Amino acid sequence: SLIPWHVELMSGHVTRSRSPPPPHSGYALPWPMELDHDFLNTPPMKTVRFGGSVTDTLMKFRQGDTSDYELLKHQLADPDIKDAQIINWLQELRSCLSQLTKDHEQLVHAALRLPWLGRSAAVVEEYMAFLGNLVSAQTVYLRSCLKMIVSNFTPGRIVIQEGNVNISDSDDNDEHLPRNFDLCHQALQMIARYVPSTARFLMPILCENFPFVTKSSRTLECYVHNLLRVTVYFPVLRREILELVVSKMLKLDVSAGMGGGTETKYGAVFNRTEDDDGIPRSPSGPGVEISVMEHPVAERLDVLMAVLLAYIKDMCHSVLQLERTKELYRDLVCVFDKLLLPTHACCHVQYALFYLCSFRVGLAEAFLEHLWKLLQSPSQPAILRQAAAGYIGSFLARAKFVPVMTVKACLDLLVPWLHRYIDSQDSGSFCDVTLHGPFYAACQAVFYTLVFRHRAILEGNMRKGLAYLQSLNLERIVMSQLNPLKVCLPSVANMFASITRNYQLVFCYTVIERNNRLQLPMVRSSQGGSCQPTDMNPLDSFFPFDPYLLRRSGKVIEPIYQVWEEPSDHEVKGHQKPARQVSTEEEDDFLHGETLQADDVVGMTPGSYESHLRSPSSVGSPPVTFLQRPF
Repeated sequence: SLIPWHVELMSGHVTRSRSPPPPHSGYALPWPMELDHDFLNTPPMKTVRFGGSVTDTLMKFRQGDTSDYELLKHQLADPDIKDAQIINWLQELRSCLSQLTKDHEQLVHAALRLPWLGRSAAVVEEYMAFLGNLVSAQTVYLRSCLKMIVSNFTPGRIVIQEGNVNISDSDDNDEHLPRNFDLCHQALQMIARYVPSTARFLMPILCENFPFVTKSSRTLECYVHNLLRVTVYFPVLRREILELVVSKMLKLDVSAGMGGGTETKYGAVFNRTEDDDGIPRSPSGPGVEISVMEHPVAERLDVLMAVLLAYIKDMCHSVLQLERTKELYRDLVCVFDKLLLPTHACCHVQYALFYLCSFRVGLAEAFLEHLWKLLQSPSQPAILRQAAAGYIGSFLARAKFVPVMTVKACLDLLVPWLHRYIDSQDSGSFCDVTLHGPFYAACQAVFYTLVFRHRAILEGNMRKGLAYLQSLNLERIVMSQLNPLKVCLPSVANMFASITRNYQLVFCYTVIERNNRLQLPMVRSSQGGSCQPTDMNPLDSFFPFDPYLLRRSGKVIEPIYQVWEEPSDHEVKGHQKPARQVSTEEEDDFLHGETLQADDVVGMTPGSYESHLRSPSSVGSPPVTFLQRPF
């Protein structure tokens, strides 16, 4: 057989040596070659290099001669290096790995920086072999290998300048990205086979390399996609990776709402339009891309939410992965407790758990049970108990997938707890948000749930539904000396009063009118620096599942989301709202404009956000009993 010639330029001389055939791949030459075709048309593999072999270079380095050593590092860093040269260097480096101790860190790092992605299959195969042999022989380079791989989780950086402004931070050419990402994950899995403790060293590197949230949407999308992909073969890292991703997304979510009041938050940032029914619509018309958010912060968040929701679906729906779904739920709930629950007024990230719960009723009930335990636990800080109540009310109101049976089961927990709480108070108790914050938050959750779900409770059998609502004895709660209607948002109180009056359940207007006469206005600063009165919000009320405004990811949420439906004429017949009028042209949520950001409030009030941190835990918590439906 004919053996291809390997030609080297060594110290200015041409030498010929036999070389083994390239590794098996599409790149490999046929073996043996056909004389009449392959030999004439296939040139011998050539590499142009200066200096001696790697083994000789290392020997000279130990003797104090560093000239060839520096030349070797320079040649490895050549931006125009050819595939054949890369293969040659890697093969020589593999033959002397035992000599590449910590003293040769610069040389190893130069080898790790070789451009192996986007190269021929032969280069990729040789580079993979080099990585595997390196971490096996010299574990001191494990972190360096992991850093190199993770650095390729985003597109290559290409900066285009106009004047002094950088208008791009990543390569827009995505042709090779899927293959490159596949190779990176193959490399990580291969290293893990050689070093079982790889996951422990990988997580800090994933955190350190997370791009700044000001980077382009494409850069963030690729990195988060690859992070979530790591959880598939390193499930031990899933919770930490989800925590990392959610923490970065929360920064975007919260910063999107800090540019001003409600109008700025829902108008300028998310660029929403509305039809006459008040429901948010995406802009339409020739040349309009409905899936792109115009504000860059909203666009980044939208892209990342789409990635996270797609990951949740793929993890749970790929052949009914029941155990994997339950594990993902547990990890997301832990992230929820640590990051989402304590974060005031985040708008969208919590919908990841909302979406996961839509897959099975058992997941939704488990989430509600978890929130219930938080709410009624005296050992929890009052501010977290109030947040849990807000999540319960908003979830029951907005989740289409929660059946009426589950809604009633939750009311059967919340309402008796409220009655027991009232029973535990002495005759001198009065309305005080600082002392009774969780009680008021639970009251508002009940009122808010009934505003949205009373039709579902009543439809089918009006008599039985009314009997159930009457059995809740809501009048006792409304008329108690703790006076919950004084603390609830006016829009919630007014709508609850309208509906309960129509069905002759509770007559709230006397209490509301008395509260309006006695209520002192809270003020917030205007843009001009002066103070202006605003609606009271002593609880810093926050409904976490208010309308979802991101367009691309919103397409996933829309089918499972209950929008606000205006009450029918007979439900509001004769209704005179003592507080401000709520226009039917306002947004889907009838709470528009009534929830304040904490930094809008001037001064301290008994119900301010900070005051809840000093609130004592309430008493009268019932035992935990909830639906035990299996997943």
